Amino acid sequence: MARLLKQSEAKKLRLPGRTSLEPVSGAIGSKVSVRIAELAVPKPGDPTRGPHLHDGFEECIYVLKGAGVTVAESGEIPIKPGDIVLIPPNEKHMTRNTGSESLVLLCFFAAPDVSAGTTEFNSF
Repeated sequence: MARLLKQSEAKKLRLPGRTSLEPVSGAIGSKVSVRIAELAVPKPGDPTRGPHLHDGFEECIYVLKGAGVTVAESGEIPIKPGDIVLIPPNEKHMTRNTGSESLVLLCFFAAPDVSAGTTEFNSF
């Protein structure tokens, strides 16, 4: 059955270095997960967030607003609205805001429980 999911009803996640909502996941019976992540403009002295990886599943990131860079083991990818970044399973990565406004990302995962398959690191 098709359903309408509202951003205002999304699960709020406590993730380092970003504000994150999860409107779609196994919690609502889905086999995939969707997250909306917002990375604020960094202030001088803000700690940098370390990378993370997803064990056994890809992450597909669609840039909605702002500018940034996705840093992965395979290199750095500058990003802007309309860009799509595909991160393979098990590759350490992180995204940083490099612009003058919030960086807003729509992230797709082929997994119902992203947190269970994600490992956070302090550095590469």
